[in-house]
Amino acid sequence: MTNLSCPKLSCHCGSIAITIDTRPDFIFACNCSLCRKTGARWGYFAPQQVQVTGEPTRYRRTDKPDPSADIAFCPTCGATTHFTLTESAVAAHGNTMMGINMALLAESDLAGIEMRYPDGANWDGTSPFTYVREPRLLG
Repeated sequence: MTNLSCPKLSCHCGSIAITIDTRPDFIFACNCSLCRKTGARWGYFAPQQVQVTGEPTRYRRTDKPDPSADIAFCPTCGATTHFTLTESAVAAHGNTMMGINMALLAESDLAGIEMRYPDGANWDGTSPFTYVREPRLLG
């Protein structure tokens, strides 16, 4: 297993690199249309725990009246790398989190972390998540 005391992740071509100062407590494999279509497996971090280098392209979903995340991806290879909160989400909740696409690492590098399966496809945006299946430990 790779030492992830200070993990370094990158898109496929290496144009966007991300360093995080710890492993995530858990990873979400959400089934909402955005997560499913971007292939993201989100680990959540405080913004000060993350360093991003490179210039990603951003996408803000248009199917929600007030989306809470800007999805970042590499303009060269197209890999989804991370998300940041939108201005309205920061105004409502503070700049409390970033999501990092943990699929940028091999599953063996994530051994021992719990993968959770939230039902984002049916989430109303306010209630707690329900889950589509039981969590599992990676690796």
